Amino acid sequence: MRSTQIRSLFFDFFGARGHHRVPSSPLVPDDPTLLLANAGMNQFAPYFLGAAAPPWPRAMSVRKCVRTVDIDNVGRTTRHATFFEMLGNFSFGDYFKAEAIAYAWELFTEGYGLDPGRLWVTVYEHDDDAYRLWRRAGVPADRIQRLGAPDNYWDMGVPGPCGPSSELHYDRGPGFGREGGPAVDGERYQELWNLVFMQSLRGAGEGLDYPVVGGLPRPSIDTGLGLDRLAAILQGVDTVCETDLLRPVLTRLEELARRRYPGREGGEVSTAFRAATEHARAVAFLVADGVVPGSTGRGYVLRRLLRRAVHRARFLGVTGPVVPELTAEVVAVLGADWPELERRRDTIAEVAHREEEAFDRTLRQGTRILDSAIGRAVAGGRTRLPGETAFELHDTYGFPVELTAEAARAAGLEVDRDRFADGGPGMSDDEGSHLISSVERGESGPWTCPECGEYAVESGQRFEQGRVVGHALMCFACQAEVVAPA
Repeated sequence: MRSTQIRSLFFDFFGARGHHRVPSSPLVPDDPTLLLANAGMNQFAPYFLGAAAPPWPRAMSVRKCVRTVDIDNVGRTTRHATFFEMLGNFSFGDYFKAEAIAYAWELFTEGYGLDPGRLWVTVYEHDDDAYRLWRRAGVPADRIQRLGAPDNYWDMGVPGPCGPSSELHYDRGPGFGREGGPAVDGERYQELWNLVFMQSLRGAGEGLDYPVVGGLPRPSIDTGLGLDRLAAILQGVDTVCETDLLRPVLTRLEELARRRYPGREGGEVSTAFRAATEHARAVAFLVADGVVPGSTGRGYVLRRLLRRAVHRARFLGVTGPVVPELTAEVVAVLGADWPELERRRDTIAEVAHREEEAFDRTLRQGTRILDSAIGRAVAGGRTRLPGETAFELHDTYGFPVELTAEAARAAGLEVDRDRFADGGPGMSDDEGSHLISSVERGESGPWTCPECGEYAVESGQRFEQGRVVGHALMCFACQAEVVAPA
């Protein structure tokens, strides 16, 4: 089933059940607390909160989303992406858990024809209602797993609506990982659809350390179904980069690299193919929505993605322009579904060409120094690349620290992040530092700086009147002093 059919079937199904189709808002959100739109429900938050009256009781959409919190997983897993299309159905106080669960099961098993025997469900550990409703739908008890808040309690990462969630997962088989369900292996038991039962309002706090300050005016429904992941299942391919949404871009990269993509198990070569392919799509959509490359905020997110695509392509042996070629293919493949890509075709090409040309100069200088430092570390039997090397590359040559870390990892080394955070010899405590208000965590745990999207480490605690009020964090890339609430 092609991606256009997947979208159409979703809208036909929910349209027949009284849902109004709402266009996606841009990736640059109206909400000042969000760097980029990261969930299908962002544009509906005022309706959940009761701050505005929804024009319709039920809605459906396909939403453009960008998430960079798990950027290091892109290319290394079969399922992660920085840009993705999120299909969703929404109820603003009209229906709740029973209908949402029944709709999801019916669409998956009867609409898309997924084998019920390969579907698993997770529910929030204290949500007995959701467990009972899935059993009523026909899911066996041994394929329903209760998980804690990190997995099955959803919020936007900032104060706003929140609630317990329930996820539908698909068992891709033993070739993708261990037995034991979603609680054991997320690659094998791949999350496809998240049903969020919006019922509460969260306050300020970091990670899961925030208070629930009250209930929403009306319990509501917010769901998110990843188009990439469902397409991979229905099209019988191993990774999201091999679906009809991205395969033509991957093919163009094969032509430029003059080598074939070796498949899922091709090590660093496969990772490089998938990362460059996926990042090119994200670059095209960000530029189409008006983001321009820069050194902070969403501009740095764009620059980082573009540079990673170039770096991965150079690793594959591509010597000429690559991101302009790949983004042109993105426009050709997805422009009919997303007209803004066609409208901004020339701008996308211009930005990609200019940024790639500038980064190539940085890359040539930095790579020579980095390769030499890695060679010395390996020859000396060390397991770490000196943090001073990473700092010098970033501070003197503008070489991105995440690329230093990737090159070191490919050689079996780690970057000495403590020494990098120290800023190298001779750097004063306040040089280049400034305050930012919040941070976010990825699935794997590290702090991520919202200013530039890079790694940050805890360097101390903040006190007021003898009380701990926050954690002081140092950003690896922009040397920002990041303050996370306690």
